[in-house]
Amino acid sequence: MTAILIFFCVHWFFSLFFHTFYLHRYASHQMYTTSKFWERFFYFGTWFFQGSSYLIPRAYGVMHRMHHEFSDTEHDPHSPHFFKDVWGMMVQTRKIYNGFVTRTNVVDPKFTAEPLPEWDAMDKFGDSNITRFAWMAAYVAFYVVFVPAGMWYLYLLLPIHFLMGPVQGAIVNWCGHKYGYQNFDNGDHSRNTSPWGIVLLGELFQNNHHKFKDSPNFAKKWYELDPSYQVMKLLNFVGIIKLKPALVTPAQMKQAKAA
Repeated sequence: MTAILIFFCVHWFFSLFFHTFYLHRYASHQMYTTSKFWERFFYFGTWFFQGSSYLIPRAYGVMHRMHHEFSDTEHDPHSPHFFKDVWGMMVQTRKIYNGFVTRTNVVDPKFTAEPLPEWDAMDKFGDSNITRFAWMAAYVAFYVVFVPAGMWYLYLLLPIHFLMGPVQGAIVNWCGHKYGYQNFDNGDHSRNTSPWGIVLLGELFQNNHHKFKDSPNFAKKWYELDPSYQVMKLLNFVGIIKLKPALVTPAQMKQAKAA
């Protein structure tokens, strides 16, 4: 049982880290710069740790930029306020995402104005059904080997492994726009959910993030902690990435001080 729990936690947190660090903060928001080698290294890491639920950075980036532009309106790709349940939101999000993957959805040029990382060979390999089913088979094989006799219920964790990326995204988009508190009035329903914001590696400080979308630190109060930002500071210190200065308007600064 210990091996299963360790495997689940490693898969969960490493998948989540590359989700927030690479897909969200780099592909979508370009919060840091890095060399082509490290860009490809983190690109590969995103595929490796997301496995069967791999999300293509370019498609994810376009969709997430739309989310910020149309936050909690009818044009938001995944606002929880337009769906009866989280599953319906996930299905709709997947449809929109697939349109960006296949490039059949028309994209407003403003959502591609900033660079988007692309690696066609990696995407064709990682997004193929053969590769996805190979990952799923590997997860099942690990469970067959390490699930103790009589603990069949541990197999119920397998669907989360299969859909790790979308599951994490659904939790953030659903909970981050429905539950918790607000530090700022952003004109939408974004919320902060602490301490889960810490457990989700900073991703559930959605209200803070929607106020300062270019800031790599999603935590804004003394009792908030963004673990991913701490890792980013370390990577910046050793020279692997270079953090960009966050662009903050005078109005945002005034409201931040008043909060």
